[in-house]
Amino acid sequence: MATASALKRGIRFQDLVLFYVISGLSIRWTATAAAAGPSILLVWIAALVGFFIPLAASVMELSSRHPEEGGIYIWAREAFGDFIGFLTAWTYWMSNLPYFSGVLYFGAASVLFAFGAKAQALNASPLYYLAFSVVWLAIITLANIYGVNLGKWLNNAGAFGSLIPMAVLLVLGAISYAKFGSVTHFTAPAMMPRLSLSNAIFWSSVFFAFSGLESGSAMGDEIVNPRRTIPLAILAGGSILAFGYLAGTASLLVALPSAAVNGPDGFVHGIHLLSGKLGVGWIVAPIALLVALNSVGGAAAYLSSTSRLPFVAGIDRYLPSAFSSIHPRFRTPWVAIGVYGLAGILVALLGQAGTNVRGAYDVLVAMGVISFFLPYLALFGAMIRLQNRPVGPEVRRVPGGKPVAIALACIGLASTAATIILSAIPPQDDPNKPLAVIKIVGGAAVLVAAGVAVFLLEQKRNRNTA
Repeated sequence: MATASALKRGIRFQDLVLFYVISGLSIRWTATAAAAGPSILLVWIAALVGFFIPLAASVMELSSRHPEEGGIYIWAREAFGDFIGFLTAWTYWMSNLPYFSGVLYFGAASVLFAFGAKAQALNASPLYYLAFSVVWLAIITLANIYGVNLGKWLNNAGAFGSLIPMAVLLVLGAISYAKFGSVTHFTAPAMMPRLSLSNAIFWSSVFFAFSGLESGSAMGDEIVNPRRTIPLAILAGGSILAFGYLAGTASLLVALPSAAVNGPDGFVHGIHLLSGKLGVGWIVAPIALLVALNSVGGAAAYLSSTSRLPFVAGIDRYLPSAFSSIHPRFRTPWVAIGVYGLAGILVALLGQAGTNVRGAYDVLVAMGVISFFLPYLALFGAMIRLQNRPVGPEVRRVPGGKPVAIALACIGLASTAATIILSAIPPQDDPNKPLAVIKIVGGAAVLVAAGVAVFLLEQKRNRNTA
């Protein structure tokens, strides 16, 4: 791709490690997991073996085989052809749009903890949440258009919004254990996960807390020496986030009852209770601001990486050629980034609009439930399919070669397929379960059909032009 070679290589090893931390380590998940009780620790280990290790191994090898810009789009295209490659990019691109407003709303809620009880009145203000999301999405978009050197600092700063609060939690948890012992009793019966349909649905979502390792490879032509940098950064960043999830969840369980960290603001609320218990209440304000920074960094990481997929699709002429434009001064795919940022702002506006428009937002969320997992089927499938292609000595293979690579990809494929099935099952308290299933499955079908229509229209236009 001659066009992609004009991009600036500004992402180095330390930047990519921090990128994997911010895109993979969501501190919200430690509280969400801890609210489920001590048995969640075994679920974390199962997710580590059943999804995280297969994903890490697959991304390491696939990014070494094809280190160019586009990541998961290129891998699916090389394994299954242009059509599957485009649909993989399309579903990955579209299903991430509701994520931005969701993660930024979490950040907006966290900021309020830093300014006392009076600020909590804004919790009921949709305008506050909307303004927070739109302003930060605009800043993230402009920073990434301006250049990779500026854009990556949002990711790097956001990573410290994960690392510092997590380190503080581990220290406070250790002090609480030394002073008061463990609040949670880690007995054998309590540690054993209880099998039920609702629990299985929740466990499958825990597996995908480990997603995100594939996102950095989308910026392959902007990474310095990607064949060497990506695998090493995955090892370093992946180790940090795996340890963070397990140790962070254990610390909350040791220091607080599981009911105390339930809800969307569970992490900051847990720090609030724990710091009050230990007499260091002053720490809540800076931690709340860091958690908000973490949410901004998470949105920045996924916007910067995912926007590269329509850029490469534009190069391949499966989106309008404007998407393949590179800014002559900043050397960034500015059209692809700008369009994706504007789409994120539009989705945020839909989320806080009137009843009829809010219905459109709910449809987008329903579309993304299953669509979020579909690209991982293509990723693990590509890992299996490409094993038959010879590679040069510069490619880093999975230790053990083809048999181990296929086995790991099959495990990841099975975990993903099970999650897709479980995600289509509505909650037990849903008043209209058949309608809920139709909305989730039908939403995904509509999103995929829209991708098929775009692909066919662009293909027809290219034939007419030729």
